[in-house]
Amino acid sequence: MPTHPTAGPDAWRAAGHWRDETFLDDLRRAAAADPDGTAIVSRRVDGAPRETLTWAGLAGAVERLAAGLAGLGVRRGDIVAAQLPNGWRFVALSLACARIGAAIGPIVPIMRRREVEFALRLTGSPVYVAAAEWRGFSYGDMAAEIAAGLPGLRHRVLLDAPEGGAPGVLDFDRDLLGGDWAPAPADAAAGPDDPFQVIFTSGTTGEPKGVVHSHNTLYAMNRAQADVLHLTGGEVTAMGSPTTHQAGFTWNFLMPLLLGATSVHVDAWDADAMLAILAEERVSFFMGAPTFLADLIEAQRAAPRDLSRLAVFATGSAPIPPVVVEQAGDVLGCRLYALWGMTENGCVTITRPEDPPMRAAESDGTPVPGMEVRIEGGGDGAGGVGALQVRGAGQCLGYFRRPEVYAASLTPDGWFDTGDLARDDGYGGVRIAGRAKDLISRGAEKIPVVEVEAALRRHAAVRDVAVVGYPDERLGERACAVLVCRGRRPDLADVRAHLAALGMAKQYWPERLEFADALPTTPSGKIQKFVLRERLRGEG
Repeated sequence: MPTHPTAGPDAWRAAGHWRDETFLDDLRRAAAADPDGTAIVSRRVDGAPRETLTWAGLAGAVERLAAGLAGLGVRRGDIVAAQLPNGWRFVALSLACARIGAAIGPIVPIMRRREVEFALRLTGSPVYVAAAEWRGFSYGDMAAEIAAGLPGLRHRVLLDAPEGGAPGVLDFDRDLLGGDWAPAPADAAAGPDDPFQVIFTSGTTGEPKGVVHSHNTLYAMNRAQADVLHLTGGEVTAMGSPTTHQAGFTWNFLMPLLLGATSVHVDAWDADAMLAILAEERVSFFMGAPTFLADLIEAQRAAPRDLSRLAVFATGSAPIPPVVVEQAGDVLGCRLYALWGMTENGCVTITRPEDPPMRAAESDGTPVPGMEVRIEGGGDGAGGVGALQVRGAGQCLGYFRRPEVYAASLTPDGWFDTGDLARDDGYGGVRIAGRAKDLISRGAEKIPVVEVEAALRRHAAVRDVAVVGYPDERLGERACAVLVCRGRRPDLADVRAHLAALGMAKQYWPERLEFADALPTTPSGKIQKFVLRERLRGEG
């Protein structure tokens, strides 16, 4: 795949991929141009009253929170850990960190003590912000246990914290937002090249890393994805992932902020509740993994809602069967776009409005402006599978306090090795072939896992699937298909007959079936295959 010589900060600025402003400037512009316009709508799946925040209201909340954080002793370069459910408070807190030169450290709500303590210890966060309790789990109790062993964690700020609580515990609204704090220094705000975010990878491999992004690397990825999809300030966006995950942080926080568009934040995933919210809020843009897409299609078929405003659905992390592209149009009434990206670099490739709609089932897209991709070791011509490597304006600054780990991911000529395998899609873009660690070597054969999974998804009884390797003394590995089914469960003979009818080579067929009610996933919907492999080894 052709590339051009690598650029750098000066060239990225000259091309408009980087700038001399931050997301605080976008907030100020929106608040000045449309102070009473709706910036954020917060919704809860339990039916609690909706909360809205205007652009002027958001700007005011950011200033008050910045004053509170400064009053708690947060300084330039500090990282404020936040494990909040989706809503306006996380957005305002993140921007408040930037207002005083600090960075936000998002942690997805499903993480528990082991992962949270790891993140807090590595980053040295002086402040941890979470709900006191959410969906039956006490974050307040967990934080108290962690704080006992982390003297550097000076303050715990909780939503709905009880009055007169333990020392070091504050309430978000009453104490941090509403406290009598001195204004934050006018000259304390972060610059465009300062860190804005230290976000931990979601763990498809089981090894979290703190990815550091600046205002400019995040600007590059968000400007590019909005431009290629021709999105405007007239959008109303929503998301299936937590805003504390990179997908939610970019597509449903920073991108609408950059555009001056309204974002709808829903605190938890429930397909029926989400459809009702999409209809009521007249959402025009949605981003979510194929798992969320399948849930919405199924729920909309069962009880149709008015989704007449929904025009764009962007999805990634797994191949999209042609029938799903059709269902997105027929059932949800929207155009589907396939993308590929990572926490380290955001949306790197995506299909375009100018492409035929079915391209979403054939490709993971072409590079967005400011990013380059190459496939190494795939041989000459289209069809060869090799290592997917990237570089460009949206690439992160590195891994927090683990420079050696990040350096190990870079090639000698400066490309970031993603760990994914890909091939040329024949249209100037890429088609993801799986993770390098997911490659199954059966004797002398390399099993194309992504293609086998795509074929199995076409079986009428299969709702979701993951193909993983399990140890074999003679061949090294064999393939097992873990199926989530609708109704009856097919047997191995049925699955093999299905693959034979599709013309798939026999050596690629799975030799074992396992069944699950659901596949283990990250908060963004990516399948955690390392969990499945561990299960198979345990049952071995």
